[in-house]
Amino acid sequence: EVASKTQRIRVGSGGVMMTHYSPLKVAEQFRMLEALYPGRIDLGVGRAPGSDTRTARALAHGPGQLPLDAYPDQLLDLYGYLSDSLPHGHPFYGIKAMPEVETMPELWVLGSSLASAQYAAELGWAFCFAHFISQDGSERAIQLYRDRFQPSPFLAGPRTALGVSATVAPTDEEAEYLSWSRWCWRIAANHGERRGIPPPDDAIAFPYTEPERDYIEYMKSRSLHGSPERVRRGLEAVGAAHGVDEYVVVTITYDFAARKRSYALLAEAFGLSGVMA
Repeated sequence: EVASKTQRIRVGSGGVMMTHYSPLKVAEQFRMLEALYPGRIDLGVGRAPGSDTRTARALAHGPGQLPLDAYPDQLLDLYGYLSDSLPHGHPFYGIKAMPEVETMPELWVLGSSLASAQYAAELGWAFCFAHFISQDGSERAIQLYRDRFQPSPFLAGPRTALGVSATVAPTDEEAEYLSWSRWCWRIAANHGERRGIPPPDDAIAFPYTEPERDYIEYMKSRSLHGSPERVRRGLEAVGAAHGVDEYVVVTITYDFAARKRSYALLAEAFGLSGVMA
């Protein structure tokens, strides 16, 4: 729907979790998007569960389920379907992802580990470090990707992005208030609970343990939240530290209107509100 209502901006996924889908299914879905909106589609993929462990098992359940160590082969198969280059001897050689199109989506690996950086480098795909999952080792992973990058038919040199969590509101105080929903949700997720995103008041009143309160203070110190100017400065600083080309911004709030406003305020802070079409 976003692509149908715009003309210039690129549209796509930050990360389709390949543990939940077959490469052919993903290839066909994004080939259809590429056929409808050529040259504007991004396909980012990852291997994180994307949920608690039990739900991840349910999503992957079935006779054809694959272990996490099948991920590199899934990436190769995905590229093979999108580029019509599955090698002779491949069990699915000759199967084509439909519809047939002359172009292909821009390919990204989303990850928060050195292994993901290595996969992206060896394949010659763009790499987005999932800073919103874990900030540890981010600069090392991006540097490893650059150092080991091997050119591919569609990408001559390394291209990087940083996936960050950011919450923007007119004031620092309101942004912190809204951010409590995400912080509480992260605490619940650590316990394997799937309670959804709580309202800020419920999140603030949650009966945290002392270690959990310490963890929230840690998240606060490493979180990008605040007024538009404060978050812009924070993004520019973390971007400069990593030397990335662009950002993927994730905003989690209880209220959808607050989420939309956060993106709008951030766009305005970077002077992008008039070009997002």
